[in-house]
Amino acid sequence: MNVITAESAGFCFGVQRAVDLVYRETGRRKALYTFGPVIHNEEVVKDLEKKGVRVVNSVEELAGCPRGTVILRAHGVERGVCQRIGRLGFETVDAACPFVLKIHRLVERYSGEGCQIVIIGNENHPEVRGIRSWSLTQEVSVISTREEAENYRADPGKKICIVSQTTFNYNKFQELVEIIRKKGYDIIVLNTICNATEERQQEAAAIARQVEAMLVIGGKNSSNTQKLFEICKKECKNTYYIQTVQDLDGISLRSIDNVGITAGASTPNNIIEEVQKNVRNEF
Repeated sequence: MNVITAESAGFCFGVQRAVDLVYRETGRRKALYTFGPVIHNEEVVKDLEKKGVRVVNSVEELAGCPRGTVILRAHGVERGVCQRIGRLGFETVDAACPFVLKIHRLVERYSGEGCQIVIIGNENHPEVRGIRSWSLTQEVSVISTREEAENYRADPGKKICIVSQTTFNYNKFQELVEIIRKKGYDIIVLNTICNATEERQQEAAAIARQVEAMLVIGGKNSSNTQKLFEICKKECKNTYYIQTVQDLDGISLRSIDNVGITAGASTPNNIIEEVQKNVRNEF
């Protein structure tokens, strides 16, 4: 069997930075927490838990915990969270991706200049919730579908600033921006999809077009992995979303000659290598 593995598969810069930071802190402190899962990969979170790292999901949850260090997740946190944690007596370490922090600054700046903010992304994703909170006004809209873009209405005379979740589908971002642009608004478009995401999506699509089956590896809550799956599924109908090598059980690849493999930005290399080895040896 011919197996093509994407060169871009696996940890991106921001995820690698966040994970390395947490592992460096393990064993140094009496109590170590991450504010939300540091990345969207269950295997990494489980391994950190074995090393004593506890996930907390709110400032209120921290209130009853032994004092220690709180590491802020790679996706970034909402405005004011760091200060609230500090007031409880905890030290904080910011593991947020620098590209996400850049969007926080852009939203703060342009909302302060009077722009209405439009975020292209998943409204329920922690990165988007964080981005939204950095607007200095309440005039913020989150759009993820064509229908939402078509129904969007801005206040008359207001300039619009459009940003994106870092892991959003690049082609879909362009499509939604164009729908809003045709309404005749005065808009500023800031493509804040990170370069690694765009390159990963393009490579995944190219591989999916030339194979008979495609494996997309990543955590079930990983937004960027979900986007990869959607992109690959359009190019290759036999596309499968898996988290670990165990998920290969029940997937039949025996009559297939060419298989492609890609992985989300939160997928460790050891999981990718294990899947790749299993596919080569078992099929």
